[in-house]
Amino acid sequence: MRLILGFLSGLVFGIGLVISGMSDPAKVLNFLDVAGHWDPSLAFVMGGASVTAYIGYRLVWKRPAPIAMPDFDIPSSSAVDRPLLVGAALFGIGWGIGGFCPGPAWTALPLAAPGTLVFIPMMLVGIVIGGRLKHELQ
Repeated sequence: MRLILGFLSGLVFGIGLVISGMSDPAKVLNFLDVAGHWDPSLAFVMGGASVTAYIGYRLVWKRPAPIAMPDFDIPSSSAVDRPLLVGAALFGIGWGIGGFCPGPAWTALPLAAPGTLVFIPMMLVGIVIGGRLKHELQ
């Protein structure tokens, strides 16, 4: 059941990314180009996602447990520390340079968007390196 729900939610997310145009890195780069060809459409997609997530969380937290798990998997720490800030900055820099966030990059892969074939392998290398660095620093 959990696998099916994960598949369906990923499918809806991917379809939404493609329909909204967020699998196109030019959309992201144009959103970040406030002095040039600024495109505010990403803000509307993020706003819609924020409202949907807000409503969804309010409904889910009323339940005693998730549908497909025995209890909620809540992070044990909410500290804003150096690793969080460095990771967020690196994520943002990579997003700004490549125009891809990980989810849209995967949805752009079958669309053969330019740069995807370079971005995804390098993202996976970055995940491996980041995991090793995090393990060594702990």
